[in-house]
Amino acid sequence: MARIAGVDLPNKHVDIALTYIYGIGHSSALKICEKTGIDINKKMNDLTADEINNLRKVIESDYKVEGRLRTEVSLNIKRLMDIGSYRGLRHRRGLPVRGQRTRTNARTRKGRKKTVAGKKKR
Repeated sequence: MARIAGVDLPNKHVDIALTYIYGIGHSSALKICEKTGIDINKKMNDLTADEINNLRKVIESDYKVEGRLRTEVSLNIKRLMDIGSYRGLRHRRGLPVRGQRTRTNARTRKGRKKTVAGKKKR
């Protein structure tokens, strides 16, 4: 099992396995495979040590992944909250940030429904 950027990659096609790394999506995985010259139809267990090292070098040099990326994202959110922007306030209150409606839906951000006594349609 190949280990890149602190993640054990499963024995799947290379382009799919690379998406298990936080910060690498499918299009980034295809670009990485193209840059290293690795066939995307190969499975991870079929790669040689050289090919894995090439993948590791490209990812470390060109992409911000895993811990560094998570840290940057959390610092960006903290900055928005500190300056008191609208988006920061939405993060602080645990509400949808990107303009979605909250009268109905938004349960992922708001959590379980809190029933209020005396609020009934007449």
